[in-house]
Amino acid sequence: MSMSEGIPPDGGDGFIGDDDYRSAFGEELAATLDLRTWELGLDPRHILKRFKEQVDTAVSQEDVVREAIRKEFFPRLKLLRDAPQSAGVYKASPERLAIIHESLLFPGRVEAVNSVAVSHDSLPIAITQIGIAIVSYGGNTGVFSQRLFRKEMSTQTDGRKLLRDIFEQRQARSIEEEDPLSKLARRNIRAHAELALLLDRSNADWRMGYGNPCSRELLSGSGYSSLLTASLELLKRLIQEHRKFVFIPNSLEDRGFLTFGNALFGGEYAIIDTLEADSAYIVDRWNYDKKDREQAFRFVKEFCPHVVRGIFRASDQSPPYLFYAHREHAHIAAHVAMADSIIRSERGFPMLLDVADVACRGAFGTEGFMGMVNDAYAQAGAKFHYVSERKRRP
Repeated sequence: MSMSEGIPPDGGDGFIGDDDYRSAFGEELAATLDLRTWELGLDPRHILKRFKEQVDTAVSQEDVVREAIRKEFFPRLKLLRDAPQSAGVYKASPERLAIIHESLLFPGRVEAVNSVAVSHDSLPIAITQIGIAIVSYGGNTGVFSQRLFRKEMSTQTDGRKLLRDIFEQRQARSIEEEDPLSKLARRNIRAHAELALLLDRSNADWRMGYGNPCSRELLSGSGYSSLLTASLELLKRLIQEHRKFVFIPNSLEDRGFLTFGNALFGGEYAIIDTLEADSAYIVDRWNYDKKDREQAFRFVKEFCPHVVRGIFRASDQSPPYLFYAHREHAHIAAHVAMADSIIRSERGFPMLLDVADVACRGAFGTEGFMGMVNDAYAQAGAKFHYVSERKRRP
């Protein structure tokens, strides 16, 4: 079957066919593949001219979409399904942001947590190091770390069976893009530790976290019942007892939300919906046992309606970012996120989260970690024969 019939030859996801390509790129796929249409050599003037034409057209079209969103969509936010009572678009005044600076941020009444995970995976051992930092402008800083050592251990006394077990485990690790135990260490335990640190090691009035508080890692427990129960208990305390929190991811990958966010002017924020539908979607598709599924759904139904999702844009030069907050404090949470983000107006992302990230990487980054790993190999007489070719490149 040929591509001209509009069906991809490999049946893969994400490709529809020739019509889809023609619509997206404005030309036939066959014309793109024809090397006679390709330019010979490098002509910067011609390339820049073409880039400018294409970008000008795209920006003009986006401006049209932006105006339509502001006129048609923003006034209807309150009418959306699952819209919280506070749904809508708001303007954060410079005076209010200054109050947040002087009363909450600079006195150290907001503390932020961020973390880093680095791993070394060789034939005899896998090591994962998790480092977490909590920071504030009041000078309170703390760093915490955990190291997990994973070996293919076996109680087998049968030499052949021992070899077969080790071989099969290592083959499985090499085939899977990220094996479940590595994922557990790098993502789930890390996410749990960030939340635990915010709740149990911070004394600040406001807690700032990274990402989605009800993330896939915390709602799934990665299939470990004990981790799921512990994570849900932390989330219940955060949502039911503490309430004064704001979580911000560093990227807005959802192009639908990105489109809405780009329609905001600098200094504006929008409260859109609650986390109930998104969290239910995650739980519905995770492979739990019956007891854990019921536990996760109960949590989503009872607690996720209290967490709202919004978008803010600190300045006209910065991109929009999502934020998550308790519905009772959503407006102050948006002001805290924006007040910390406007300090660097072009980046427009909370500086406390970046400071925490730098603190983590300084104490627990890849360079120092690999230095200790290589030193341990050298002392064990193994030197470099367990290190990959890529890591030995000059």
